[in-house]
Amino acid sequence: MRSKLFVPGSRPELFPKALAGPADALSFDLEDAVGENQKGIARSNVGAALARSEFLASRKTIIVRVNRFGTLHFSADLEAVALQRLDLLNLPKVESPDDIRAVAQVLARLESDRDISRPIEILANIESPRGLRLAAEIAAADPRVVGLQLGLGDLFESLGIDRRDPSAVQHVQLMVRLAAGEAGIWACDTAYGDIKDADGFRAEAGAARRLGYTGKSCIHPSQVSIANEVFQPSAAEIAFARRVVDAAGRTDDGAFTVDGKMIDAPFLRRAQAVLALAHPPAS
Repeated sequence: MRSKLFVPGSRPELFPKALAGPADALSFDLEDAVGENQKGIARSNVGAALARSEFLASRKTIIVRVNRFGTLHFSADLEAVALQRLDLLNLPKVESPDDIRAVAQVLARLESDRDISRPIEILANIESPRGLRLAAEIAAADPRVVGLQLGLGDLFESLGIDRRDPSAVQHVQLMVRLAAGEAGIWACDTAYGDIKDADGFRAEAGAARRLGYTGKSCIHPSQVSIANEVFQPSAAEIAFARRVVDAAGRTDDGAFTVDGKMIDAPFLRRAQAVLALAHPPAS
């Protein structure tokens, strides 16, 4: 998932263009991008969209960011969007592994009641000091959690930390990436609020990729192509990954060499991840 484009749930006129666009994933937002008086119509818009034929036929990853667990809107959001087409439920401002487990129980009930055959997975947002401290526990709280999403806006603004400070950004990026790694799941990088600063977006995305992030959140369609480019493996990386995977298929040894390099399980997993990124979903 190289690029994840946020789409406000209150703007259904944007849905068709987003679905036809180049983003690997669409994240329909019921939280921050939607005003309080628009919450109900936004969840209705998204629930209706997930049942439409063009969404059912699309190979894009479909995500919905609901309102925070424990708020008045959370249960209504989940009732509206827990459908067969939903791939990932994005939980904002997660601060406890208990919250993850509680949401997982609700999802299991809804899936049973609605005959949803494929479990809905969870993308947990890390965007508070407590969430950051407990990120590894949150990541490992339930098998449904497949990714962590870094959110620097909420985290830094509330503490007065300069969002443009590269050392602060990289420090938190690394912490979240290591927490995800401990649980064996992926991490998606934070959104970048300055839409006109393409160079800044590219630089931050590049830093995230070097830390092992799979992709980056985008708040505007103009950012999607940059994210796709930055997180797309190069031809050389893809070719080497294929040689590693092919060599692994020809041996029963736990370690072997490819191009003079020693390869064992972590390197094989990396090669498999590169090949997965090399074939993003089509629209």
